[in-house]
Amino acid sequence: MEKYSVGIIGATGMVGQRFALLLADHPWFEVKVLAASARSAGKTYREAAGSRWLLADPMPEKLASMTVLDATADRRTIVDSVDFVFCAVDMPKDEIRALEEAYAAAGCPVMSNNSANRFTPDVPMIIPEINPEHAEVIPYQQKRLGTDRGFIAVKSNCSLQSYVPAIHPLLPLGVERALACTYQAISGAGKTFATWPEITDNVIPFIGGEEEKSEREPTKIWGVLENGVIRPREIVPITAQCLRVPVSDGHMAAVFVKLAQNPGRDEILRRWTEFSGEPQRLGLPSAPRQFLHYFEEDNRPQTRLDRNLENGMAVSIGRLREDSQYTIKFVCLSHNTLRGAAGGGVLMAELLCAKGYIKRS
Repeated sequence: MEKYSVGIIGATGMVGQRFALLLADHPWFEVKVLAASARSAGKTYREAAGSRWLLADPMPEKLASMTVLDATADRRTIVDSVDFVFCAVDMPKDEIRALEEAYAAAGCPVMSNNSANRFTPDVPMIIPEINPEHAEVIPYQQKRLGTDRGFIAVKSNCSLQSYVPAIHPLLPLGVERALACTYQAISGAGKTFATWPEITDNVIPFIGGEEEKSEREPTKIWGVLENGVIRPREIVPITAQCLRVPVSDGHMAAVFVKLAQNPGRDEILRRWTEFSGEPQRLGLPSAPRQFLHYFEEDNRPQTRLDRNLENGMAVSIGRLREDSQYTIKFVCLSHNTLRGAAGGGVLMAELLCAKGYIKRS
């Protein structure tokens, strides 16, 4: 098939670097543009990001000699060169919102890893296996922006990518409330142990804004399309506490769920094991064959052992048992810069291409 031409906006940051790795040999997408701030513009990607390369895998050679463009000043050139862009920039939220809307209004679809537009009412926030139907809001957004091609779609916060997928198949059982305590890797802050030595042998019991996102964003993921917007629904009240732990990659959550009915362990495991979504039915390139994996061992999932399951795109669950205050409790794990960030963005783009929302220019 003819590949889609894509750009990475914010290519020098950690998530941008992860996009570069995922897209370098992607079967559907070909990177034509790398863009970042004005201080990186005009340099090769190796010059701009090489000394700040944060990932264990090396920079893709096919991208290293590409000249980095200015995401703002070179917007017209970028829009004319690609079918759509991935966006993972480090800017104030109001500037991100303006930047993404400018690209979309110019006719360029934006796959955003940023939080700035997550609660823009006509911007879908998609976990592809859970709410692919939210893409149906895109024509309403395009009408508002005055374009028949451009739009913004966002992925949700990385901290809820493990426990919301685990709760979702249980909704028919009447999920009355949930509690999640997350143990989040330092890459979620764009850090490594080399750049953040004070996290070693340490736990930080606060991540700015994270608990609010963890509690609020599921209301939009489980929302409904009404009158041209996604209306959030608090069908599952969630309370969250988020801690930063000395782990390089992988967000773990301890989850407690109150059910209106308890069908027993076997039925809950069946619902997790058999759950699949549109990415699996469509056979999308980045989709895990099995979205939710359950481990019977008492000491699994483990971050170091299981975060890369199915190329980091699957969710691991373990330690299901009854609880004295809630109905059940369990732990779950997802890779925060793959499923939770760049990988989730790539999968979202694959879904929107397959559904015809992204077209070749």
